[in-house]
Amino acid sequence: MANESRPCPCDIGDRFDYGGRGQEVQVEHIKAYVCKPPASTEKAVIVIHDIFGWQLPNTRYIADMLTTNGYIAICPDFFVGQEAWKPSNDWATFNDWLKTREASKIDKEADVVLKYLREQCGAKKIGVIGFCWGGAAVHHLMLKNPHIKTGVSLYGVIRFFEDISNLLHPTFFVFGEKDDIIPLEQVTLLEQKLKQNCKVDYKIKIYPGQTHGFVHRKREDINPQDKPYIEEARKDMINWLNKYL
Repeated sequence: MANESRPCPCDIGDRFDYGGRGQEVQVEHIKAYVCKPPASTEKAVIVIHDIFGWQLPNTRYIADMLTTNGYIAICPDFFVGQEAWKPSNDWATFNDWLKTREASKIDKEADVVLKYLREQCGAKKIGVIGFCWGGAAVHHLMLKNPHIKTGVSLYGVIRFFEDISNLLHPTFFVFGEKDDIIPLEQVTLLEQKLKQNCKVDYKIKIYPGQTHGFVHRKREDINPQDKPYIEEARKDMINWLNKYL
């Protein structure tokens, strides 16, 4: 069960016992997990992992869920071979570890993945989703990358950026009401800045009673009271992608 008594920068929650239905590929200098729907499609979604890396079963589960909804899904290793964080690591060393893996320094890798999706997968409309560290990376791409049509940032750590509001593309922000990592004051500030400066469609939604990582972490059968919110958030994410891709 989730270790709620020890909140940390990315609540490890519950791991799915999940093998994944896609395959691992090499995309230039990046390893990636790719899953494709049975019918051909021109729509693709880049899935950006959290601090626990591209091989986490929970993240692959979401990639496969996107595929069952008709999208090519790719989850690249945005740490590019550097080790993912392990739950057994000493949290006192976390900030030093994080300094070598900045969510705002993924532009080169994003360009490589976009090229692969266009040239190898036939994708013409590409979106991005990400969790925690990956949610912050989505936020960065929505501010900087002109080639990705839309993004969903799930509990992305807002404090990573100075400029948070000049979005280039429609962006959906998912937060949990009880997230120890992202206080609601930060969410309120984000909302204020977006209202002042943002020229594209955006949405911020706070899900009642939910902690950090709820969309891809909690096992619905273990936390039945959370199940409606987990399902709602996943559905909201798909609906947003369907609207803009």
